[in-house]
Amino acid sequence: MSRPVLFRPVAQLELDEAVGWYERQKPGLGLELKEAMDQMVARIVETPERFRPVRGEVRRALLRRNPYAIHFLPEPRFIIVLAVFNTKRDPRHLEGRC
Repeated sequence: MSRPVLFRPVAQLELDEAVGWYERQKPGLGLELKEAMDQMVARIVETPERFRPVRGEVRRALLRRNPYAIHFLPEPRFIIVLAVFNTKRDPRHLEGRC
């Protein structure tokens, strides 16, 4: 049985902003990023333990073609997405969230 995925509001905002930024660079790129994110979330739901822990129980899934990581917390009933983070940014922006 798969667990529902819940995005924290800040993580959803990060995803929306990233998709919008890519779409403004070239039409269609935002959709490609969104599809890559959706595919990664599906992998997370299938086997969350395959992704390495980065702090306590928080795990990180890295996208291959885009410089983004999904930080998530696998709970017994849910997968909670804490951050959709551009890996080229200063990781201190994640402090206190992950």
